Amino acid sequence: MNDPKPPCSILLTGASGFIGNAIVKELLAADSPIAFSRLRLLDVAPYQGPTDPRLEIITADIRDTAAMLLACEGIDLVIHSAAIVDWGTKPEAEVCAVNFTGTENMVNACLQRGVKHLVYTSSLDAIYGGKPLVDIDESLPYPAEHPNMYCRSKCLAEKLVLEANNTKMPGYGAIFTTCVLRPADVYGPADPFHIGSLINMARGGFYVRLGDGSAKSQHVFVGNIARAHAEAAAALRNGNPAVAGQPYFISDGPPSNFFRFFDAIVEGAGYRIRPANVWIPRPIAYAMGAMAELFALLIRPVKKYNPKFSRFAVMYTCSDFTFNTNKAERDFGFIPKYSKEAAFQMTVDYFRK
Repeated sequence: MNDPKPPCSILLTGASGFIGNAIVKELLAADSPIAFSRLRLLDVAPYQGPTDPRLEIITADIRDTAAMLLACEGIDLVIHSAAIVDWGTKPEAEVCAVNFTGTENMVNACLQRGVKHLVYTSSLDAIYGGKPLVDIDESLPYPAEHPNMYCRSKCLAEKLVLEANNTKMPGYGAIFTTCVLRPADVYGPADPFHIGSLINMARGGFYVRLGDGSAKSQHVFVGNIARAHAEAAAALRNGNPAVAGQPYFISDGPPSNFFRFFDAIVEGAGYRIRPANVWIPRPIAYAMGAMAELFALLIRPVKKYNPKFSRFAVMYTCSDFTFNTNKAERDFGFIPKYSKEAAFQMTVDYFRK
């Protein structure tokens, strides 16, 4: 513990989610960089994480403005991680309402209730325009166009959060400070996005990958992105001027191919990959993604179906997207808490069970 200030009150949205649950664990850890007296956990889904007498559980939707005002009562700092993660398969109106309007509700509630600090969980997708990005940093401007509503909604929400930084709150005698974290592709125990689907392919006996294996992207262990949230929150609370109003890329390892990275986890968890080396060329995979989206659209009047395969998924996994985390290390001391080896072992142990 290295927080020089007295314990504060924290609100965490999306507490039942993959990243949110990990943030709870890092805030409760003995070496947490920020001290708190109360941790209010908000989500629409039931909370099933660690317990502690300082935890308060609220079931609410970030699209509910009145609920957000109530949730921010008596809060010093918000970590806003609630969002819909979508690879281009869900209704645009729903994605925008949660990711952008929900964030707008949260920012407004903070300003009206005198919350002093906000850390926002953004995404690499906020600056993804559909083309390869190699060795970029946070100086890269936002693209003029985004490939889908998820990317656009995260961009709009991120801009909103950063523009709200340094807002004066006269009735509270305080200034609102914010920062944004852009996680690399997140993995770890209970990963709901990638590993389960890949294991199901392995179980089915026909394991395929997209592209040709040359595209590189970056990943981050869920415990390390959670730690980054705690460190960024502590930096804002302690008045670190370098952090306020800034976006940060967060990763914990060198670039690698998306599928080769997860192949190691699938095999480490005890599943056999066969055929051993089957890759679907990008043009063919893109056409298959378009067909999956069309099928979902055609049956939507009868049944809501969100295909896990989409054109965006093909673009994302078959394009280079690499960067560094020098800015986060320089400004608030981000260094991965969990080693690559420890992260790998925790992940394969979970999926082996």
